[in-house]
Amino acid sequence: MAACKTGPMKPPPPRHGGAPTTSRALLNDNQFINVRATILDNNPGMDPELASRILEQALAFLAAAAASPGDGLVPSRVVDEGWHALILHTSLYANLCAALGGFVHHVPERPDPARRGEASLRRTIAAMEAAGYEVDEQLWRGPDDSLVSVAASCQHSDDSGPIVLIPKKPT
Repeated sequence: MAACKTGPMKPPPPRHGGAPTTSRALLNDNQFINVRATILDNNPGMDPELASRILEQALAFLAAAAASPGDGLVPSRVVDEGWHALILHTSLYANLCAALGGFVHHVPERPDPARRGEASLRRTIAAMEAAGYEVDEQLWRGPDDSLVSVAASCQHSDDSGPIVLIPKKPT
């Protein structure tokens, strides 16, 4: 198997108070297509447009998590599928995290809806919007939502720190 390589990362879109921006700009076309293919491979029968939406939300989540360490941000069950796909592209993921300000580690937990409340998702959505990203509300439902069947079987919960940023930003 050939080694995976990525080109230079685009810088993240600036924070602004104007209209939301798309997270799609964080990857070039080839990178986006390759990560989306991973989502599609892991979820046979998924519509490519839905896989694109999931990836865009995973990128926005990652950018918000990198910008807000320690804020208890968590992906929805559906968006977590896109995050998993990003992580599998290790070089791309490491470069993207570096461009966003720090490595965001993934600490999986077995799904348990009792550990995750709506407040953690609302907090994440607010952080994404504050960072200037569009939010696809349909993909940010609670852990029991069955709108989309995804392969990922983990969850991230509450404020106990499933999101770890390295290096830590000064407080």
